Amino acid sequence: MLKLTARQEQILNLIRDAIENTGFPPTRAEIATELGFRSANAAEEHLQALARKGAIEITPGTSRGIRIRDTGNERLPGMYGGRQMALPHPALMQLNLPLVGHVAAGSPILAQEHVEANYNVDPALFSAKPDYLLKVRGMSMRDAGILEGDLLAVKKSDTARNGQIVVARLGDEVTVKRYKKTGGVIELLPENPDFQIIRVDGRSGEFALEGLAVGLLRSWS
Repeated sequence: MLKLTARQEQILNLIRDAIENTGFPPTRAEIATELGFRSANAAEEHLQALARKGAIEITPGTSRGIRIRDTGNERLPGMYGGRQMALPHPALMQLNLPLVGHVAAGSPILAQEHVEANYNVDPALFSAKPDYLLKVRGMSMRDAGILEGDLLAVKKSDTARNGQIVVARLGDEVTVKRYKKTGGVIELLPENPDFQIIRVDGRSGEFALEGLAVGLLRSWS
């Protein structure tokens, strides 16, 4: 059992709540604002203390690179509440998920020709039961800890709450972004300043939600 101060427990709970509600950790600035710190540096000091105690892991160079360690078992730490694992992991073969690679224009995301492989994983790794894994392409979600080549666990859904990470179809393209809707306008927000916000008319036939991110798998060679 980790021995944390009251403030450290508060910050750890804030990180857990953010992951549960939006699918990704808060930034230092968001932690500082929520807890009334004068600067993001104060939040950083508390995060470093949590990291030294083994409660979290911090990915350098990313604004949301905070990973909660699951100290109650042997799982590897991950983006979604400590829920990340190396693949394959033969001891955890319970849930069979198709891995979707490149998605051809105009065809369903789970069409057989898109499935590159199948993985057996522990369903407890995810915040909700996923329907498939999507191979991440590009670095537009880098600061949310989602990197090119990662396998995003996706639950099929045609609705989302503001702040959730979603898989969306835009015409012939499929993209992973953070969802925000204001009136009839939908914004798909990147987590990398090198990429631009995508704005679409929610009533347009060019836009469709494919699902919600519920976990992340990373394969280390």
